[in-house]
Amino acid sequence: MRLGDLLVEAKLTETGFRPATFRLLSRYRDLHEVFEVTELPMSGNTVHAYQLIRGVLAAHSTENSFLLLCDGRRTDLIESWFQVMRAVRIYSLRNRLKLLSWQEIAGTLPERLKNFLEEKYGVSPT
Repeated sequence: MRLGDLLVEAKLTETGFRPATFRLLSRYRDLHEVFEVTELPMSGNTVHAYQLIRGVLAAHSTENSFLLLCDGRRTDLIESWFQVMRAVRIYSLRNRLKLLSWQEIAGTLPERLKNFLEEKYGVSPT
């Protein structure tokens, strides 16, 4: 999703981030310029958090920011995000990478929406 100069990857009910083969990822322009590739979360030839890596590359190529919006209870998703962020070589890009939890957003919503998030997904303000 794109909101002005902000690219957003939103996760609420998904189980995780899609993996991909390194061969697929290596096709992306600027991969080695943007990332210290050996620091990316990988197992053998499988790259984990492919969606996040692709989002960071998109933010780089468009000079936008990138936000991961996820459930604050999902420490595995948050850790994956920090693994990807740590591998970013360009500090000005790293400064444009953001994390926000659904719980933080819930704290700013009208009561009706807060109740919906809590009833449907168990998400309540932090």
